[in-house]
Amino acid sequence: MKKNNIIIFSALIVLLGAGCTKTLELEPVSSISTASFWKTEDDANGALRGMYIRLRAVTASNLFLWGEARSQNMKQSVGYDGGNWNIFYNELNSTNAGRNWSEVYRVINDANLILKYLPNIPFKTDATKNSLLAETYTMRAYCYFIMGKTWGDLPLVIEPTEGYNPDVIYREKTPVAAIFTQIKSDISQALSLFPDNSFLAGRNRWSKPALNALKGDVFLWTAKKMNGGNSDLTEALSALNDVDAADVQLLDNFERVFDYDNKGNKEVLMANNFQLNESVSTLMANMYIDAYPPNSDPAAMAIIGAVGGASYWTLTDDTRSKFTSGDQRKELSFTELYSFEESTSDYTKFYGCIQRKFNGMINGGLRVFIDDVILYRYADVLLMKAEAQNALSQDPSAAINAVRKRAFGSNFVGNEFVAGSKDDNDNAILEERLLEFLYEGKYWWDILRFDKASELIPYFQDNPSHTYKYLWPISLDILSAEPKVIQNPGYTN
Repeated sequence: MKKNNIIIFSALIVLLGAGCTKTLELEPVSSISTASFWKTEDDANGALRGMYIRLRAVTASNLFLWGEARSQNMKQSVGYDGGNWNIFYNELNSTNAGRNWSEVYRVINDANLILKYLPNIPFKTDATKNSLLAETYTMRAYCYFIMGKTWGDLPLVIEPTEGYNPDVIYREKTPVAAIFTQIKSDISQALSLFPDNSFLAGRNRWSKPALNALKGDVFLWTAKKMNGGNSDLTEALSALNDVDAADVQLLDNFERVFDYDNKGNKEVLMANNFQLNESVSTLMANMYIDAYPPNSDPAAMAIIGAVGGASYWTLTDDTRSKFTSGDQRKELSFTELYSFEESTSDYTKFYGCIQRKFNGMINGGLRVFIDDVILYRYADVLLMKAEAQNALSQDPSAAINAVRKRAFGSNFVGNEFVAGSKDDNDNAILEERLLEFLYEGKYWWDILRFDKASELIPYFQDNPSHTYKYLWPISLDILSAEPKVIQNPGYTN
């Protein structure tokens, strides 16, 4: 029955509208209606699960492309990923604008439907109803946070799109400051509704600890990018400290954080769940290998195992060089593959780096890339805490060293972080985030938050005046479908 409710809800939201997209011009023609669906607690749970399933279309590929690819910590490998090349090399323009926002608005429309209809459904307990509402407010805040960082000004839609009404469907962009006001309002609403710090099994639905991680992330962004100053930094630090009251920890073994058979472990605060036979592969498939080159190093082959995906992207030499001797994250995040060279009588011909964090599972002899996409984990909380502490002129050493101690293990002595100037600490925190969260879709946004694009990213080193490209262009399909939406400054059509 619950599975049927998810299917019915999915059909319903497709027919009632999919957010800011041209599909909204279609009249709903199904016998399914809001009047017949939103009746029971099972209906509400089915709608919520449908919203999380919809999120997969955002996290499978787009989240990495929006949040990390443009950091240029990677380069083209032996394959050619033509559809995403302009993203990785910061060659975005109005014609080749990369992934658009349609899938995110579909999740937002799901959330808006739930927030409109769920309050009128009878529940066995108010706590259960409040938890579902809290999850939904958190989801909407998260979606607008992704888009606000990516495009800046956006259409702000907080009511569901139902039927065809041009006055509702077509909206002008709202200034990004107002978008973040709405994000913070949704966060506040969610915090007032979550009854406790517990997690559901799998840690793949929003919870109060995950919400506090999101709040810390949001307030760090507004503190540093939107003139929020010390007030927002203090709010961020308070939220991040509140996470410690939950059942969270750094796992002793870095590799086990990401293993397919260890989903929902105690380091994870929030992940989007992917399952065999119901999920597409994530973009991590493009950083693996579809066939070994001749005379490959057998030791590396033993680690990489069954092939799958494609070798489209590998790490730059600069990224590889940042992993120092003794840092276990290097060999547990990627494997360097070499083949045999006669001239050296050794395996010295470099092929590329094969990512290891999200190498999926083997099904019928084939590798399938369906790891959960982790949105927040406890190491992220610690390093955001260090960032806020440093910005507030507090010592960030304890939080940074908690992460480094696991990374270096028995080699920790001599690799401790020692606080220096505020700028030196910022540089160390940003680099630590690269090492800790490689492949996790965060580093581009990290670089922007630390205001380091012109220092660290080759394109912006060569084109320091192109700061308009910190925001993405709006794609032509969105502009043609949304007559009131205008292109972002700096991009011409």
